[in-house]
Amino acid sequence: MKDVTARSAALQKRFVVTMNYKFEIKYLYKEYCKALILVILVVCSFLATDAGAAVGCTLSNPAQDLKFLFPEMTTYKEEVRQFDLMKNGKELFSELKERLGSDLDPVYETFETPYTLYTIFNGEKIIGYVHGVNVPGEGGVIQIFMSVDPETGAILRMFFQRIESTVAKALKKKDFLAQFNGLTLADFYKHDYFAVVEPASTNDRIAQIKSPIPEGQASADYAAALRGVRKDLILIDIFVYNRKNEPFYRKAQDELAKRKGL
Repeated sequence: MKDVTARSAALQKRFVVTMNYKFEIKYLYKEYCKALILVILVVCSFLATDAGAAVGCTLSNPAQDLKFLFPEMTTYKEEVRQFDLMKNGKELFSELKERLGSDLDPVYETFETPYTLYTIFNGEKIIGYVHGVNVPGEGGVIQIFMSVDPETGAILRMFFQRIESTVAKALKKKDFLAQFNGLTLADFYKHDYFAVVEPASTNDRIAQIKSPIPEGQASADYAAALRGVRKDLILIDIFVYNRKNEPFYRKAQDELAKRKGL
C-alpha cells in the first residue's frame, strides 16, 4: 500500500512538473513571438523610411577618382549640401526648377536631396571642384559627374558614373563627352535665347553639340544627359560661385520676354 501511495505521489509530482514545464515553454514561445513581431515592425519601419529617403550622388571611390581627374591633387575636402539645411533654401530650390526649365523628379530631385561637393587641393591652393547629380533616364537613373575650373566654373571633364540606357555605349564615347569641355552655365542660359531668337546662330555652343546616337534610335537619354549637365552646373553655381551666372539667365529671360511682347 505504501509503495502504491509513493508511486502515486511521484507520478503526481512528475505531472505537476511536466505541466509547469509546458506552461513555461508556452510562455517563452509567446514572448519570443512578441519580440520577433516587434523586430519585424522596426525593420519594416526602417526600410519604409529608407525607401522614401532622398537619393544623393557620391563618387564610388573618391580618392581614386579625384586623383585620376586631378593628378596634381594632394588632398580634397568632401562636403554635403542640402537645400533644406541652407539659408533661403526654399527660394534656391524653386530657382533650380525655374532655371532647369522642367519639373523636378520626386525621387532624385527633392528638397531634401543631399549633394556632395568635392573641393580639390594642391597644397593649400584650390585647383578644382567635382560635383555629381542623379537624373531620371528612360532606362533608369543616370549619374553625371563633372570637374570644373575653380576660377571660371567651366567644365574640365564630364563623365557618367552610372547610366542604365540602351544607348549607354554611344553616350560614353570620348569624342561626345569631349564636346562638353570648356562649357559654362552661361552657355546654357544663352542657349535659351538663341534657341528661340537665333536658332541658326554659331554662337550657340549648346546647339553645336552633336548627338552620338544613330538616327532612328531613341534619343530620350541624350536629352536627359543634357538636362543633367545643366542641372549640375546650376547646382555648382549655387553651392560654389554664389550664382555668378545669374546675370546671363536674367538677360536671356528679359530678351525672351521682350520678344513675346512684340
